[in-house]
Amino acid sequence: MIISIASGKGGTGKTTVAVNLAACLGENAILLDCDVEEPNAHLFIEPEMRLSVPVTTPVPEIDENKCNLCGKCEEICQFKSIVIVAETVLTFPELCHSCGGCFLVCPEDAIHERPRELGVIKVGQKDGLEMVFGKLRIGEAMSPPLIKRVRGYESVDKVTIIDAPPGTSCPVIAAIKDADIVILVTEPTPFGLHDLKLAYGAVKKLGIPCGLVINRADLGDDKVKEFAGDSQIPILMEIPFDRKIAEIYSRGGLLVNEMGGMKGQFLDLYNKIRELVQSHSGSGL
Repeated sequence: MIISIASGKGGTGKTTVAVNLAACLGENAILLDCDVEEPNAHLFIEPEMRLSVPVTTPVPEIDENKCNLCGKCEEICQFKSIVIVAETVLTFPELCHSCGGCFLVCPEDAIHERPRELGVIKVGQKDGLEMVFGKLRIGEAMSPPLIKRVRGYESVDKVTIIDAPPGTSCPVIAAIKDADIVILVTEPTPFGLHDLKLAYGAVKKLGIPCGLVINRADLGDDKVKEFAGDSQIPILMEIPFDRKIAEIYSRGGLLVNEMGGMKGQFLDLYNKIRELVQSHSGSGL
């Protein structure tokens, strides 16, 4: 089962839910931190890192001695990463999505691949819990290719828990696509409700079942619950607005280890997730 944990905005407690749920399941889970622009789940899990893998993507390099300036590469590129200006072919690797179209259409075999660094993937383990996170190269504009590489570590034998990036843009879609369920984490504030609506819209369009976790649940008003009821989004867990929770989080601790009853609540959350997935798929997950 693949559980992707997302939110419409940052700071709602998405990582809190992801790391504590993963810690509860232990050796039965693998945690993938796909928030590659600012990964932080490892600060809570503190895994012993055993592998660091550099990640590159192929981008075009033009052999000017072979190029006849026919323009077919420019024509096929939908991202304007190849442009012909006067008698020169310009490439913009930062815009390239590595689709490979330009290599295929070049009649003179004048385009060759060269690797462009995206970032690094790190793999570790703590008390049987496997963890993988990606770290985007500073200055890199596109994170989805690295997110897809991190998702390549999904397990067929364990529960895969994905800590998705915040927001509703391309990186989030890369982190939630093809998941069995998306858990949306929000807070009962006007900003939380606004971004929850955006996130739910994206999940609904992808046709993925979802559930809701409300963090700081006794703060604000009931409009988030009203929206959940109107949209038929099941509320799977409510986390109270508690100073002790904030203190544990601020020093990189895990609620399931330091607060009595929290482990049971997160195990209950997992059981509700299983039931929700089963009700949508009819499988025996």
